[in-house]
Amino acid sequence: MTQEIRKKIVAGNWKMNGRRAFAKELVAAIAAQPVSGCEQIVCTPYPYLSGVHDQLSGSALKLGAQNVSEQEDGAFTGEVSAEMLADCGCDYVLVGHSERRSLYGESDQVVADKFVRALDSGITPILCLGETLEERESGATEKVVARQLDAVVAATGIAAFARAVIAYEPVWAIGTGLTASPQQAQEVHAFIRQKLAKEDVQIAAGVSILYGGSVKADNAAALFAGDDIDGGLIGGASLDADSFLAICKATTK
Repeated sequence: MTQEIRKKIVAGNWKMNGRRAFAKELVAAIAAQPVSGCEQIVCTPYPYLSGVHDQLSGSALKLGAQNVSEQEDGAFTGEVSAEMLADCGCDYVLVGHSERRSLYGESDQVVADKFVRALDSGITPILCLGETLEERESGATEKVVARQLDAVVAATGIAAFARAVIAYEPVWAIGTGLTASPQQAQEVHAFIRQKLAKEDVQIAAGVSILYGGSVKADNAAALFAGDDIDGGLIGGASLDADSFLAICKATTK
């Protein structure tokens, strides 16, 4: 398998932003301009999933959720199961986003359990990996990313990654205005792919690995030029249709 046949993907993570009218307007603007050769995903807040799903009928735009419970069903007030997300029409779900790890204490094992629940429900997990600024400055980037990845591989086996997406998101570059250089991003993406290749060369060659961390219309093309960078996980820029679409178009240059 070669880099050219890997799926190009841009996923917009709205985080806790927007209202119903905003969601409807933004989705309409994005869906009206499909980008050939790029899978476009909108990861909306929970309350808007069903409405956005209905709006996307007949569109190439895919629906994603921002989080999922590691539990299947039961007395877990406030949680949302993978089965519920599938019932709402979700195609993708983020697991292990750095904000979930840092703000809500999600461990590597919890993230792995969420990854499993997503797959079991027929939803493609987007596994988020990344280091803090302190970890990068101490030279621990590869150690941290390897630990996060190993927890999931141990829980699922390498074959599961044929049905998954990975997003490398350096924590120090999320919402800070700082961005990893194209070389820094490519180095970590290559490390992730090489690590997977030790388990299965074909799966490693085929898995899409996205970069997330202050990606904008004016830096996307340079970042996506890396041989192992297959698109982006976009935060703030995904809240503006023109910016999001420009980033999507950068994957095909």
